[in-house]
Amino acid sequence: MSEHADARISARTARRFLKTWGTFIGFLFLLVLFSALRPDAFARVNNFRNIVEQVATLAIASAGVTIVMVTGDFDLSVGAVASLCGVVVAKLMVAEVGVVPAIMAGLATGAGLGAINGLLIAYAGVSPFIGTLAAMTAYTGLSLFITGGTTVFGLSAGFRFIGQGFLGPIPFAVVFMAIVIVVTWILLDYTTFGQQLYAIGGNRTASFLAGINTSRVRFLAYVYSGFTAAIAGIVLTSRLFSAHPQAGAPYMLNAAAAVFLGMTAFREGQGNVYGTLLGVLIMGVLSNGLNIVGVNTYIQSVLTGAILVLAVLLSGLAQREDL
Repeated sequence: MSEHADARISARTARRFLKTWGTFIGFLFLLVLFSALRPDAFARVNNFRNIVEQVATLAIASAGVTIVMVTGDFDLSVGAVASLCGVVVAKLMVAEVGVVPAIMAGLATGAGLGAINGLLIAYAGVSPFIGTLAAMTAYTGLSLFITGGTTVFGLSAGFRFIGQGFLGPIPFAVVFMAIVIVVTWILLDYTTFGQQLYAIGGNRTASFLAGINTSRVRFLAYVYSGFTAAIAGIVLTSRLFSAHPQAGAPYMLNAAAAVFLGMTAFREGQGNVYGTLLGVLIMGVLSNGLNIVGVNTYIQSVLTGAILVLAVLLSGLAQREDL
């Protein structure tokens, strides 16, 4: 074999390695960078635990968005769903309905809102972008109407444990995150439903001709996204011990950024929950590190937007065979 052929093989191997592990290497670089800049504040066990705890709710919401985006669809309403579910739970507790019934109602609300999204997009044929944008607007308006635009206080004391309690040394919110991530991973990688999701994302027409009920699968993906958004909203409400009608608004952009970042890792150009978790951790480390270094909050928003654009570009490039 010629030296030229060997060089091409080596270059191809290097590209393949970077496509699979480049995002993870970038994550490690951020850890090293901020540890070097502020070893006294960043490189501490308590700080790393705080990072994971802070991104737990985003990871939960992003897991559901991953399921939707695997099919090639999109969900802009995840933040509004999380906010509305948190408001529903808080209002019911203020009305002394009880913690468990209030949580059940919040979860049912999330699944129901996801079902509405699924009906609009999977069955009515509305564009995922337009459908979930309209849903986001409606759900946000409903949250503002229910609360009168104010924060809801007076929650039941027992509810605090969900977002602020610990299971041994592990924050309970992180336990919820781990459960949702594992369940989503099993759904995507080890079930027929997951295979159908990837098939639809690869070629919807071919999947339909192969006998997959594409409308039903897409509908269920939105139900799952709504359900996980509800979990995120409930955990966030407990963590804040109050419910604001727009508390989950940042999830819309951040969840998309996390999923797109995940598409650049492990599975080339495809949504995957372990990649999404990595994307969430990158967002968390970046935010935490920039805060510790003292970067302006507005500049952090600019960087988050830049990361989203970069993630979209990289996920697109990862699907090109000639990369």
